[in-house]
Amino acid sequence: MDVTSFWHRHKASWAELEQLVERFTKQPRKIHADEIDKLTLLYKKTSAHLAYIRTFHPTDEVTLYLNQLVSRAHNLTYKQQGTSWYQLKHFFGSYLLLLIRQRMGFIGMAALLFLIGGLAGFAAVMVDPLNLYVVLPQGMAEQINPTQLGAGHDSVNSPVLSTMIMTNNMKVAMLAFVGGITLGILPIYLLLFNGLLVGALAAVYAQADSSYAFWAYILPHGVIELTAIFIAGGAGLHMGYRMLVPGRYNRKHQFLIAAKESAQLLLATLPLLVVAGVIEGYITPSSLSLETKYGVALLTLVALVGWYAWGISRKRALTRHPSI
Repeated sequence: MDVTSFWHRHKASWAELEQLVERFTKQPRKIHADEIDKLTLLYKKTSAHLAYIRTFHPTDEVTLYLNQLVSRAHNLTYKQQGTSWYQLKHFFGSYLLLLIRQRMGFIGMAALLFLIGGLAGFAAVMVDPLNLYVVLPQGMAEQINPTQLGAGHDSVNSPVLSTMIMTNNMKVAMLAFVGGITLGILPIYLLLFNGLLVGALAAVYAQADSSYAFWAYILPHGVIELTAIFIAGGAGLHMGYRMLVPGRYNRKHQFLIAAKESAQLLLATLPLLVVAGVIEGYITPSSLSLETKYGVALLTLVALVGWYAWGISRKRALTRHPSI
């Protein structure tokens, strides 16, 4: 086919692509979903035209024109998606929330396991205080003294404590995730055991009429920390479930998909654990009033709920109005 015939045959689609490129460049906020699909389709078609004409007419003016047009369309198509800021915004603003919604059943199961462990620990110590020595790790029960809660604020090395707490929490989250390869047995154990510890401690302070103070020292960091642990535990439970119930595809394929998605959930919990560690290292052991600490806990809860609600509402708005 000669260049002139090629030009007349495809010039309409090239002109349309050029118009879309101009529109995307000058009015990016007024673009609709169907225009994005159209740009993608025309970009692929024009790229194929460029490959063809470059082979048979590499020095022709049409080749130069198409090369420039395809380059502009390529840069426009991949520029925004390639930026680190866009990728982070997309991951935490939409993709992660969608993944959490899809795994909400397993995350809820993780929370339920923790609650069961907590109720069991609380009941065991309330029935017999000596059960505290059975529930808690060896040597830990002797260090529990409700009358000394909050003592020694000035002697706390907050940076060191915060770092140690962050490291420990990340280890627990990773164990809950990696434990998925044990068919979910390890995540179940970790969730029950950690719930058991918190429940047992809550019973000790309840018996000493210090529940108000106890929860003031737990909730400021606990809201974020437990949310992260539940997400990581849910990810591990999902991996274990897919090993037992592969579904439509073979077990290896389903496990690899589950492992990839669970790893993304785990990565998303790390910033939460960092924030929780900072709060636990600086605010929890501080001399702030108990009411202030409850206020911090409420703020963390509002922030988490607000983030989730914002993401869901944004997704619905994008569905109804693709040009947003």
